[in-house]
Amino acid sequence: MVESLLNPTPKSLDAVFGALADPTRRALVAALFEGERSIKELCAPFQVTFQAISKHVRVLEQAGLVRRRVVGRTHLCSLEPAGLAGADQWIKHYERLWNERFDALDAMLKNEVEDGK
Repeated sequence: MVESLLNPTPKSLDAVFGALADPTRRALVAALFEGERSIKELCAPFQVTFQAISKHVRVLEQAGLVRRRVVGRTHLCSLEPAGLAGADQWIKHYERLWNERFDALDAMLKNEVEDGK
C-alpha cells in the first residue's frame, strides 16, 4: 500500500481525482477533516438520504480517502490522509514545472525591462 502511495498508478490517481470531482464528496472530505463522523452526521447538511451519503462514502473508501468502521449499527467514517499522498505527489510534480516556467518568464521580463532602459 505504501509503495502505491509513493508511486501512484494512473488507476489510483483516477480513483482519487474521480472521487474528489464530486462537490458532495469534497464536502464530506472537508467535514471529516474536522474528525470522525457517523454517516448520519454526514447527512445533516445535505438534502439527501442516508443511502446516498453512504454511496458517496463508499466511493471515497474505494479511492483510499476514507476509512469506515462499524460500531453496532453506526457507521463511523474518518479521513485517510495517506490516500491523498499520490495525488499530492502528482500535483507537486507539476507545481515545480510551473514554478520553473514562471521563474524563467520573470527573468526574461526583467531582462527586457533592463534592456529597454
